[in-house]
Amino acid sequence: MTAMTTPARPFLNRRLAEFGTTIFAEMSALAATTGSINLGQGFPDADGPEEIREAAVRALRDGRGNQYPPGPGVPELRTAIADHQRRRYGLSFDPDTEVLVTAGATEAIAATLLALLEPGDEVIALEPYYDSYAACIAMAGATRVPVTLRPDAEQARFRLDLDELRDAVTDRTRLLLINTPHNPTGTVLTREELTAIAELAVERDLLVVTDEVYEHLVFGEAAHVPAATLPGMRERTVTIGSAGKTFSFTGWKVGWVTAAPGLVTAVRAAKQFLTYVASGPFQYAVAEALRLPDAYFDGFRADMLAKRDLLAAGLADAGFSVFRPAGTYFITTDIRPLGESDGFAFCRALPERAGVVAIPNAVFYDHKEAGAPYVRFAFCKRTEVLADATEGLRKAFAH
Repeated sequence: MTAMTTPARPFLNRRLAEFGTTIFAEMSALAATTGSINLGQGFPDADGPEEIREAAVRALRDGRGNQYPPGPGVPELRTAIADHQRRRYGLSFDPDTEVLVTAGATEAIAATLLALLEPGDEVIALEPYYDSYAACIAMAGATRVPVTLRPDAEQARFRLDLDELRDAVTDRTRLLLINTPHNPTGTVLTREELTAIAELAVERDLLVVTDEVYEHLVFGEAAHVPAATLPGMRERTVTIGSAGKTFSFTGWKVGWVTAAPGLVTAVRAAKQFLTYVASGPFQYAVAEALRLPDAYFDGFRADMLAKRDLLAAGLADAGFSVFRPAGTYFITTDIRPLGESDGFAFCRALPERAGVVAIPNAVFYDHKEAGAPYVRFAFCKRTEVLADATEGLRKAFAH
């Protein structure tokens, strides 16, 4: 019998060597083994509207989408996406040439970056950022250039330094990757900030990829402004949306891209070799969801606002410094008032101390030291679950 040997070279290529098991898997496993409340990963613990779930069942029973749907997405959904963009933002997109349905926003991001980037291109992204950004930039062979959102304790928010953004652009910069409302900080970029970004993109002839999956979760006086609505941006912007965050069906994995025909054609060229197609019956259900009356979106936002305030109050009572988000369903906290400074160690000990799981923000940073004292909690959970979590946090940390 021939002895088996292990190949000398590592299996994972150099571009992805830094990406192992995600912190979300680690923290979710920790929640399961300790029986803790999982406020780490951003998924709701209750389904969305019953009529939309029934629409998916009806599509299954009627045989719609049980086989491969069209590559760009079913016509009903593409039309609904175009109608949504026009009704909400005054943006006009041709459903046949300017809308592409994807397997969630994550595939939309991957396909867009793989399609638009050449090896050696630079991508500017707002740090901290959703972890798939870094992995997808690496898969494309490009270089990520982080521009860090800075904490403003007085305003209890994170701010973009526009001068730092402008200074980060070089002759190798290909695109700006923008996320607003922003995960994990909850910052919603203002019209003035986005206008400055648009002017920079036009001046330097840059593409802009904008992740707007939390577009319907904006609170108070903040307003979501799609980058594509700004002067000079319609032809250079790829806008990414998703049903999961708006309708609380994250497992359906229905996302989309809207952009000018040439950009959509490029993204589709990459997308067809990723999943090809996905989520057939769910596409029909999401088409109905996008046509729900304004009362649904208003009620959804009001419910999340109440949950935000419940968790924010509990965290403040427990001694955390709280950055109250203007959007998304995440709250970033500073643990230094608790006498802590290492978010990783804090989160790994938190289940035993308080029966709660959270995510260390440093995983979203290239500059780990900048994110070290910050911890993210998700509030997209049932009210009674948030109440139990805040009680555990108060008992563990309040004096």
